[in-house]
Amino acid sequence: MTAAYYPSLIVVFIIALVSSILLVGVARWLSVRFDMVARPGGRRTHSGLIPKLGVIPLWGSFTLTAIIAQFLPVERTDPNEVIRLVGLIGGGTFIFLFGIMDDKYDLPSWLQFVGQTIAALIGIACLVFIERLNNPLTGETVVWPFFITLPVTLFWLVLMMNTVNFLDGSDGLSGGVILIAAVLLFIHTAKEMQHSVSLLPMALIGTMLGFLIFNWHPAKIFMGSGAVYMGYVIGALSIIGGAKMATILLVMGLPLLDVAWQVARRLREGRNPLKGDRGHIHFRLIDLHVPPQWLALGYHAFCAAFGLLALITTSRQFKFVALVVMIVLVMIGFAFVDRRAHVVKADQP
Repeated sequence: MTAAYYPSLIVVFIIALVSSILLVGVARWLSVRFDMVARPGGRRTHSGLIPKLGVIPLWGSFTLTAIIAQFLPVERTDPNEVIRLVGLIGGGTFIFLFGIMDDKYDLPSWLQFVGQTIAALIGIACLVFIERLNNPLTGETVVWPFFITLPVTLFWLVLMMNTVNFLDGSDGLSGGVILIAAVLLFIHTAKEMQHSVSLLPMALIGTMLGFLIFNWHPAKIFMGSGAVYMGYVIGALSIIGGAKMATILLVMGLPLLDVAWQVARRLREGRNPLKGDRGHIHFRLIDLHVPPQWLALGYHAFCAAFGLLALITTSRQFKFVALVVMIVLVMIGFAFVDRRAHVVKADQP
């Protein structure tokens, strides 16, 4: 480990944190100036007008810090690192620009899906793709041909973008989950001596901490399309960091299962599976009068607990069992909340 590594981490964290805080002020001013604010009604139950250009500090802080990190004196072992960084920043910048349009004009879900697909393809074109898979039962590493890699990576990146977007329904909820995922990705890459790569999740940690200061309940700014951007970043970082799919699956297991549950429900009801509604588990808990702070903390504790399992063991079989246990627990929880929500709704006059 080079002597400059720890100072570089501190520099990256401070730049990300400070720039995120400063850009939140800019984003709030621009939101009001151009009438890009969230009004009460729809999926959210907030009061007043809340700026929703959270994508500005999230994209601006992370992009700035990621670029600066490339000039810091740390060991670099991946010859394709710069190319992958271009994919990370290029795809993310496309989401940023597309997201500004969505925040302004509320684009239809099919057009949002097209934008997400283009961003994912930009990343894939710059070598941000899943090259191999570790079999959790046998430990065997399977290297995929590109005709399999392309659709699998595309599915993964679009899935992560929609998962974080759907999760962004309560103050501090999705931001905290992304923060936890970033911390675990940083620990993984640092442990594996991927010094230059670990600077990227550290940049994300600083960015998200600065944003959460203003996004925690009562929120002074919403993520808006920044949720889609964060989904792209965390999905791409899990690939760039050496395909840490098990880690992200354990951290994001609860929101991922919620997405699957809602998509199945909407298809069963003959509705667009990509169009959001208040059927998500966090909305149902809010309707059951769970305070936003406790809702966020509960989600964060659950995601962190299972994410930590990826750190305490290297056994793929153990991680697979943990994933199965999590799925069972989440589905039991979903059934309980769903039943409780129906009972409360039936009792209302």
